[in-house]
Amino acid sequence: MTVSVTAQGPIAIVTIDNPPVNAAGYAVRRGLIDALENTEADASIQVVVLICAGPTFVAGADIREFDQTPKEPHLPEVVRALESATKPWVAAIHGTALGGGLELTLGCSYRIATTEAWLGLPEVNLGLIPGAGGTVRLPRLIGPEAAFEMITSGKPIPATRAAELGLIDAVANGDLRRNAIDFATSVAGRKRPQPLLERIPVTPKNTADWSRRIASITARARGQNAPLAAIEAVENAIRLTGSSALEAERKAFLALKDDPQSSALRHVFFAERNASRMPELKGFAARPLDHIGVIGGGTMGAGIATACLLAGLSVTMIERNENALDQGRKRVGDILANSLSRKVINPTQHSGIIEKFRGSTSYEALNSVDLAIEAVYEDMDAKHAVFAELDRVTRPACILASNTSYLDINAIADATGDPSRVIGLHFFSPAHIMKLLELIVTDKANPEALATGRALGKTLGKITVPAGVCDGFIGNRIMSAYRRDCDAMLEDGALPWTIDAAMRDFGFPMGIYEMQDLAGLDISWAMRKRQAASRDPAERYVSIADQLCEAGRFGRKTGKGWYLYDGKTARPDPEVEAMIEAESARKGITRQDFSASDIMTRILTAMRQTGDALLSEGIARSADDIDVVMVNGYGYPRWKGGPMYGSDGCSA
Repeated sequence: MTVSVTAQGPIAIVTIDNPPVNAAGYAVRRGLIDALENTEADASIQVVVLICAGPTFVAGADIREFDQTPKEPHLPEVVRALESATKPWVAAIHGTALGGGLELTLGCSYRIATTEAWLGLPEVNLGLIPGAGGTVRLPRLIGPEAAFEMITSGKPIPATRAAELGLIDAVANGDLRRNAIDFATSVAGRKRPQPLLERIPVTPKNTADWSRRIASITARARGQNAPLAAIEAVENAIRLTGSSALEAERKAFLALKDDPQSSALRHVFFAERNASRMPELKGFAARPLDHIGVIGGGTMGAGIATACLLAGLSVTMIERNENALDQGRKRVGDILANSLSRKVINPTQHSGIIEKFRGSTSYEALNSVDLAIEAVYEDMDAKHAVFAELDRVTRPACILASNTSYLDINAIADATGDPSRVIGLHFFSPAHIMKLLELIVTDKANPEALATGRALGKTLGKITVPAGVCDGFIGNRIMSAYRRDCDAMLEDGALPWTIDAAMRDFGFPMGIYEMQDLAGLDISWAMRKRQAASRDPAERYVSIADQLCEAGRFGRKTGKGWYLYDGKTARPDPEVEAMIEAESARKGITRQDFSASDIMTRILTAMRQTGDALLSEGIARSADDIDVVMVNGYGYPRWKGGPMYGSDGCSA
């Protein structure tokens, strides 16, 4: 049964068993109402414990039902029924209690959780707000400030923090079921706590601070509707009666559910879940992963090494000399120190991580690694030299991976004695933060190598998207295409800041020229110089970026690039504008005005056309994979679904 009821003396245990995550679908909701009626009718029952089978408590609503005709009982009705029960219910939480799962617990009289549990209301990440009373009950339980943070950010909190806030009444020590029954026994016969919906709302402690919180979330929304609706819902909870706030919440939830933004966000949610599924790997196991080798201690190599260390893996870094190795060690140390200061890790974890990090200038130090990742500069001769050494010193079972962004990994693999163990693992900078990983499927890679690459992505908490071999794979090939169109628009009449502004207004966190200045213009300049000999002479080539580099304008690090910089503050530069206009005149181009709509139409068209080419060539396996890459690696606004998503999600 999806929901079952057993008794242990005067304690009833209601168990939800709806794999894999006990989603609050129709069967769960109906089962809870039936269990409630049964326990209310049984005079021998004094307290009810609500617990879940499997690895987690209720991890949310069943999102698949959102596009179907809703079936009663609806979740708000279930929560109200729990809250109206004459006998106290104790929610016993393990794993995650998210969204509708947490709302169910708020209908209970008490909550107990394991130390490893996480609790949250992540609806805003799906373009929604809590729709079963979360915005009304949570502020009445933990105060408006903490509730505001949880609801508007969508970020879950650990059980320890939940206990500090009063969100849970007890932390389980050992067996959750035993602890929950003991807790239920201790409250039997007590007067039930006042239902949250009936409590008087709490007002913010500091009006000025509250206004700042609202202004911050409003600014960060950048065109998203759900965060603004979440603000309004929490404010309703503060100033309205419980029933009135509940009615307003439900009305807003239903409106958001039908909003194209929520549809787009649900599309991305399911696309990310499906991205790493590779049917051809069924039956093939990943090889053990405990010790990782990283070749190169630059920005990318240090980021990859740190990501592996933070995931609990041992790492050996290789650099060409002691000076470069010291710099690589320092980069890793600085990132870990920052993680410590931000409380991502604690001092004990930091010490343990440092013990797992080694460095060497000798490839011989990699003779026991399970997987080696090359992260040196983009030069085929340099890559071949690295892989020749890896081929020589590593065990035959060791997987060899390249982090190249553009070079032909098949050619790199063929330079080894066993190309079947070579794959691509294209990380995105900063590698310890960015969630995207492109798993490059080389022509001769064996299934175990690919399964191991995918397993590493999972271990690192990455969204792993398979891609075929081509110049730039999925993401960089698309970015190169729309960058070419942006550069052409510069010659035709646009300016870097007008293009960047159009992209920000569309929802990108920054425009393409701001991004180039941040990354450093010299990096792509070096690549263009390497590609010059093989460039199609018939292809339109815009040399303005080259001219900037020739003038020593490499971006933020030199104080000038496409923009002039005062610290991190960028401002348009008349010299760059004059350079662009001079180039248009040199080529005999009559400059024209570009509206924001014109600019975004050009950019989106370039993205979609390149995406179509990637699909037809078999480089990308699905349009959904392309959307996942662009959303997670290139700042495409998540609430618009990705460039390959339907026209409603992509319209400028």
